[in-house]
Amino acid sequence: MSINPRKLTTIVEETLLEGGEAVTPIHRVAIVAAVIDNPWHGRGYVADLNEGLDEIASALGALLAPRVVEALGEPVEAYGKAAIVGTEGEIEHGSALIHTLQFGDHFRKATDASTLLPAVEKRAPAGTTFDIPLKHFTDMKIRSHHQSVEVRISDAPHPGEILIALAAANQGRPKQRLAAFGTDFDKK
Repeated sequence: MSINPRKLTTIVEETLLEGGEAVTPIHRVAIVAAVIDNPWHGRGYVADLNEGLDEIASALGALLAPRVVEALGEPVEAYGKAAIVGTEGEIEHGSALIHTLQFGDHFRKATDASTLLPAVEKRAPAGTTFDIPLKHFTDMKIRSHHQSVEVRISDAPHPGEILIALAAANQGRPKQRLAAFGTDFDKK
């Protein structure tokens, strides 16, 4: 099975000011999304989603991971992923593609990351807005890096498609000032 994306989208967002204060260094987030045909579309309920899964998931990870790292243009400190399934698919179809080491390890290896990638999965029509959660790439308990980025691809996914995306940030939230874990703040 090959992935043959219909569309690749790259978005780079920079936050220069937060609360009227300059953000130094500039907060950057990059998102790269691929829109592919849902490999299970039109087949009815498929009990075993494993057939060809490793190949498709690996190809998607190999396509997206280097692109998002390159688009960010800086070392990755926070990351996340998304699977938005068109209205004629199942949420499980998207989950199958992104919740496998064959997909996620491409991103982890490209960033020297060691934690799970936080994710959003949903079924939705083309043009839906979704938030990709981001967490620190080596310790998901670091609160400064808990953030999300809003994404919308105007013409995707079509009913028989899946939109798969990776997101990366160069730092935690702009101007974050929460206490670190392990303090009395956690008890409140």
